[in-house]
Amino acid sequence: MGGADAWARLCLLLAAATPLSRQQSPERPVFTCGGIFTGESGFIGSEGFPGVYPPNSKCTWKITVPEGKVVVLNFRFIDLESDNLCRYDFVDVYNGHTSGQRIGRFCGTFRPGALVSSGNKMMVQMISDANTAGNGFMAMFSAAEPNERGDQYCGGRLERPSGSFKTPNWPDRDYPAGVTCVWHIIAPKNQLIELKFEKFDVERDNYCRYDYVAVFNGGEVNDAERIGKYCGDSPPAPIVSEKNELLIQFLSDLSLTADGFIGHYKFRPKKLPVTTAPPVTTTFPVTTGLKPTVALCQQKCRRTGTLESNYCSSNFVLAGTVITTITRGGSLHATISIINIYKEGNLAIQQAGKNMSAKVIVVCKQCPLLRRGLNYIIMGQVGEDGQGKIMPNSFIMMFKTKNQKLLDALKKKQC
Repeated sequence: MGGADAWARLCLLLAAATPLSRQQSPERPVFTCGGIFTGESGFIGSEGFPGVYPPNSKCTWKITVPEGKVVVLNFRFIDLESDNLCRYDFVDVYNGHTSGQRIGRFCGTFRPGALVSSGNKMMVQMISDANTAGNGFMAMFSAAEPNERGDQYCGGRLERPSGSFKTPNWPDRDYPAGVTCVWHIIAPKNQLIELKFEKFDVERDNYCRYDYVAVFNGGEVNDAERIGKYCGDSPPAPIVSEKNELLIQFLSDLSLTADGFIGHYKFRPKKLPVTTAPPVTTTFPVTTGLKPTVALCQQKCRRTGTLESNYCSSNFVLAGTVITTITRGGSLHATISIINIYKEGNLAIQQAGKNMSAKVIVVCKQCPLLRRGLNYIIMGQVGEDGQGKIMPNSFIMMFKTKNQKLLDALKKKQC
């Protein structure tokens, strides 16, 4: 924060949050750590807002509006420690008063659009770690009729065997700026969900930083369960859920907009195995298009060639730190915090502030071996969904500063 303009903006926000009787006195509204809020509307804010929020805290606000209405939450201000995965300080927003269905996680200074619950209850939770930075957040909640929320609101719970979902204003005009939509699709326990986008036009950006659609396995916004993040004017490949729930999140920022999208879903039965023998293939989310066999993963894990000889044959080349690893089937899904990128190709790169990250799949989890917290030079191919694909013969090595000069030279090379 800092600066006269920022402070003036905070003062205006505080005036809006203060009843008239209190505005006439020198008192400021006092924001405490969490609380119970009921009624048609009100304000919540981080402890001590607009001062710097305290470290090592967990605050929970439970909001209830009148029965038969839904909660609309609008962030007026947000300034939390920035991190591309929101791992340190963050605000979570949930449907209902438990942590069962998260509809958003936010940090940094990105102000999301209106968040709408599916019922008359919503829970907001803010967590900070030992090192804090920023003035926290302030948000206004209000009650709205479920069927009269206007074009600015969208999302909901979808439980019919088939149906559609679309951006606000579709197909008459562009979707509005500053909107957040979350659709939660729930099939019976023994069925999966098939998802297909018919038309798709969301503000284009190489890293999908501004407007995007994200699809998650399960019922909450969870980076570990994200199937893909999409923008631009090419519809994503058809998606099939791993279980009986999918969450679709659409978010637009406060600037450029586009036509939007319409998508369709349908339930389908789980395919039964043909025999009782253990399967010999590993199942991946449909968007990855990877189907490694046991034979592939039995190959010797041996790096061949050099940085120079592998550079041109690789779709992407980067140096980065492994920050998360999750084993799925026989493969390893890793998130790489990028130190430097030398060859980008079609690799999907996410950016939050100055932090950039990419997702890679090590098709055979032990080969090559990636360990969390270590720095690597990673070369590989890119799947249709923009995720990096690391095969047993992909070139991986530990990253050291002495490699920097050679990699910078290769970056200038014409392949």
